[in-house]
Amino acid sequence: MPRILAVVATSASLALLLPFAGTAPAAPSNTSATSARQQAYDAAAAEFGVPAEVLLGVSYLESQWNTYAGTPSVAAGYGPMHLTDFATANTARGTEFDDSDGRGDDSRPALHPAPAPVDVPPAALQTVQQAAQLAGTTPAAVRSDPTQNIRAGAALLASYQKQRSSNAGDWYAAVAKYSGATDSGSAADFADEVFETIQQGETRTTDDGQLITLRADASVTPNTGQLADLHLTTTRSNGTECPRGLSCELDPAAYAQYGPGPDDYGNYDTSNRPATQKIDYIVIHDTEADWATTLKLIQDPKYVSWNYTIRSQDGHVDQHVLAKNVAWHAGNWYVNSRSIGIEHEGFLAQTGWYTEAMYRSSAKLVRYLAARYQIPLDRQHILGHDNVPGITGPNIPGQHTDPGPYWDWAHYFDLLGAPRFPSLPAPPFGMLTIRPDMASNNVAFTGCTKAGTPCPARGSSEVVLHSQPSDTSPLLTDIGLHPTGTPQTMDVNDVGSRVSTGQQYAIADRQGDWVAIWYLGQKGWFHAKDAVFAAGFVVAPKPGTASVPIYGRAYPEASAYPGGVTPQAIVPQPYVLGAGQRYVFGGVAPALYLPTVWDPTGTKNKPVVGKMRYYEIQYGHRVEYVNADDVQLLPAW
Repeated sequence: MPRILAVVATSASLALLLPFAGTAPAAPSNTSATSARQQAYDAAAAEFGVPAEVLLGVSYLESQWNTYAGTPSVAAGYGPMHLTDFATANTARGTEFDDSDGRGDDSRPALHPAPAPVDVPPAALQTVQQAAQLAGTTPAAVRSDPTQNIRAGAALLASYQKQRSSNAGDWYAAVAKYSGATDSGSAADFADEVFETIQQGETRTTDDGQLITLRADASVTPNTGQLADLHLTTTRSNGTECPRGLSCELDPAAYAQYGPGPDDYGNYDTSNRPATQKIDYIVIHDTEADWATTLKLIQDPKYVSWNYTIRSQDGHVDQHVLAKNVAWHAGNWYVNSRSIGIEHEGFLAQTGWYTEAMYRSSAKLVRYLAARYQIPLDRQHILGHDNVPGITGPNIPGQHTDPGPYWDWAHYFDLLGAPRFPSLPAPPFGMLTIRPDMASNNVAFTGCTKAGTPCPARGSSEVVLHSQPSDTSPLLTDIGLHPTGTPQTMDVNDVGSRVSTGQQYAIADRQGDWVAIWYLGQKGWFHAKDAVFAAGFVVAPKPGTASVPIYGRAYPEASAYPGGVTPQAIVPQPYVLGAGQRYVFGGVAPALYLPTVWDPTGTKNKPVVGKMRYYEIQYGHRVEYVNADDVQLLPAW
């Protein structure tokens, strides 16, 4: 990369943040009711003989002390103590790839995976009943009443403790067992995170406005030797690509031929990354299936694949495809060939919240991968599956929308340790970063359980865009998602008129406390309080150019293909970049196509690299690509 472009690419990743309206988002107000939840923890700790700091630490690792209005987590957990009731939550609803081909490669016939197997949930996903009995209350109360949930969680934790002790460090084994993990590494990871939280302390306001404090106590020393008393299976870390301090097991995806045809193999492609092509993206998914189902599917060579799966209840990680190989996960072959896919056990809409244990394990893994492969920690390179473009117009409506509007990107990036830079002065800086206050950003989505039915009220990381500076004005139009002209909706999966925390856009207009951004060729309006100023570079058509084509993949020119490799068509999207519009630059995208062939040796699949240059841009909810020769690169200011 030329030096000037290297500087540009680096600059584009800097989110130099200043509250857009001049002040940071306000936390929910706290009155005398705020201390009631703290008192509930203290009372439950005293009632069942659990050190209060241990109870608070366990609860924080499960839920961040939130209630989520009584809705279950992605692992069927209820309330601040994440007590599980899989049967009531009814989370078994198929899988992420039931109706699509994660390869995103139109040079091969589509996959048609078999229906997912039906599994009986393990005992770790049925703790509500046991905890309710121990606490002398009902399962319904445990699921819906935070105080009873905390009592039941304390009772269950106490039942795991062999000898009662007021010394917090003596509760290490009980904490590890509470995780529900069956292997020693995952149980230890969970317990270690709990005790690190106790040592460092935490203070936050919950989703229902209650201030909770866990005072730091660096003197607490966990008795880690107790872990052996649980007689858990040994974690098989054989050859995994994971950081130290994160429990990972290798569970290889099926790579096998299942038919006579040249494309009858699965379920990933061998390669030799990063020597053959750089890894530039990490894609965040959710499984839309439980853990056991997910692990069965990765063993089916007729199914698709991903690199890692993370378990909700304890943050355990399984690796399936080594980073050097290309997994079939993003529905876009260009992105697949340059990315690592991480699945998170859960459902983007039906249940709705992700455990802190999962967030922390995922952040550890992504930090490690980003450092190893020099991937910037920004939303141009850490993508949700919902940010990956469809390869061509007909594929856009079927592209996936996970991890969804309830994935907490702000908290996730805090855990990633993404850099924060000095605040910017006021305008004329011409771009912004989306950053609503998730706790209070209750967007009226529909379709979480049934089409048209309102979703439960809960905080969202996404902001809805309007065609005018008014909450009653129509949504924007996405001709890719709705090619027949039907209007956008508030369905939880209809992403054509919304933006997500951390995404960056060029400012198009301002009126009062409203701001407009360039989005899908239109001005998208939202409340200015939901963004902060940022600096970087934008892409605009070259002077005198009326419009520029946009692409869902950055394939090379035909002359770059060697003999024997069929050139892939460079097909524009139904979108264009119009004169006068600007979109935030996300980096230089190499013109690259990875041919595919059954190759157990991993030596035949070498990418075709062209002389063309593309730029990644944030065009709508998803990233897209433009030919660098068609546009000019400008500082946002």
